[in-house]
Amino acid sequence: MSSIKTWSEDDRPREKFCSKGKSVLSDAELLAILLRSGTGKVNALEVGRQLLQAANGDLNKLAKSSVKQLCNIPGIGKVKAITILAALELGGRKQASESMAASKISGSQDAYHQVKHLLEDLEHEEFWILNLSRNNTIINLICISKGGISGTVVDPKIIFNQALEVKSSGIILFHNHPSGNLQPSSQDIALTQKIQQAGQLLDIQVLDHIIVAGKRYYSFADEGNM
Repeated sequence: MSSIKTWSEDDRPREKFCSKGKSVLSDAELLAILLRSGTGKVNALEVGRQLLQAANGDLNKLAKSSVKQLCNIPGIGKVKAITILAALELGGRKQASESMAASKISGSQDAYHQVKHLLEDLEHEEFWILNLSRNNTIINLICISKGGISGTVVDPKIIFNQALEVKSSGIILFHNHPSGNLQPSSQDIALTQKIQQAGQLLDIQVLDHIIVAGKRYYSFADEGNM
């Protein structure tokens, strides 16, 4: 396959980006810009197409690939793999920031939609908090801890330190169950009660604790356990 340098300027991904705008570029062309070069046999655009083919054309699936998995594709070394995954992570964070901006939480479903993309496919447990203003507008979303398959260590002091730093009036707790079990454990219940009691002392309301299990969720508030 011919080098991209031999193509007309209108067909080269970088020149096309500048002259026609980023929205007109295909996913493969955007990947080619990140890759910068191909191999002796194929150009960067073809390597980009091979990347997409390996992920069945799904950018979300591609973003969840490991560096090692991407390096199995001809033309992809460690540096290129990291560059691609970093760009996809930035894109995901941008999307999350846009959905979060000025959003108000009116119930468990609103809260769940803020974190589902972060927790539903994980193979380990993570614990997050959503800080809210007095009218339940989102201030920020913060990861408190990451653990293993069966649990993660959560320190209430870290939770409330983060909440106090942004002058939060209320918080919502989140963690995932990689096992797919939707029901809270006795440890989940005890931790929720402990954090609630600490919140009362600090005048920070703990509004809900949501457990994410795959595509489903359990809300302590909806179940009358708050």
